[in-house]
Amino acid sequence: MTLTRRTFALGLMAGTTVVAGCGNGIGTTNDQKIDARVDQTLRFMFLNYPNTRGLAEKSTGMLVMPLVTEAGLGLGGSFGRGALRVNNITVDYYSQTSASAGLQIGAQQYAHVLFFMTDEALLEFRRSQGWAAGADVEYALRDQGDSVRAATTTSLAPVIAAVFGQAGFRAGATIEGTKYTRIIP
Repeated sequence: MTLTRRTFALGLMAGTTVVAGCGNGIGTTNDQKIDARVDQTLRFMFLNYPNTRGLAEKSTGMLVMPLVTEAGLGLGGSFGRGALRVNNITVDYYSQTSASAGLQIGAQQYAHVLFFMTDEALLEFRRSQGWAAGADVEYALRDQGDSVRAATTTSLAPVIAAVFGQAGFRAGATIEGTKYTRIIP
C-alpha cells in the first residue's frame, strides 16, 4: 500500500476525531464546570510551582487548560478545554486540539497554562480565528522537581507555557502543532 498525501491527511483527521471523542475528564462545555476546573488547576500550579505566581502577576492574561488528553499509535492527537483569564476574570473559553504523526505510542493527560506576557501577544491571540502555538512560545521547565522557572530570555518571550501534572505514558518523537479555538459553552 502506498501512503499518499490524501490517505495521510484522512488518517490524521481520523486520529484527531478518535482522540476528541475520548473522555478527557471535562465531559462538558458548561462554563461553570470549566471555571471550577480552571480555579482548581491554578491553585494546584501555584501551590506546587510557586515561581509561576511571578509569571501570573507579570502576564496580561493566562489561558488555562485544566486537562488535555493526548494519545497516539503512529497517528495521534490531543484535546482539552479551558478558559482565558484577564485580571483573574474569565473572558473567553477555548478548546485545544492537535494532530501528530510519527514514531509514537501511548497516552497521557496533563494541564498547561499559557502566560501572555505582552498586550500584543494577548491581542493577537484573541483576534485570531484559531491560534496555533508556534515559535513565539517559550517553555518554563521544571527545575529541581519542585518549581517552574523561566530563564531571563524566557521572561522576555511574548508567550510562556507551563506544562505540569502529567499522568500516563507516551513515548516517541512526533511532529505536531497545537491549535486553540474560541468556543461558546
